[in-house]
Amino acid sequence: MGDWRVVAEEGDRTEWERRDRFVRVVVRRTATGGWAATLDALEQAPEGPADERETHPTREAAAERARAWREAYARD
Repeated sequence: MGDWRVVAEEGDRTEWERRDRFVRVVVRRTATGGWAATLDALEQAPEGPADERETHPTREAAAERARAWREAYARD
């Protein structure tokens, strides 16, 4: 997954951006204490637009979902 880089990492939030800057994936703590994984693909992305958000009970589960999205949206 070499086309991804961490663009923000602080405490309860990590954000990855694909090198072409069309897709972002974020893991963050929610206000209720759970964890959210968010996918945001711009309309200009070759894959087309996407906007998804899932909540998970643990950071590990949210990070796993974020990893799966980064893998699915990796550019070969």
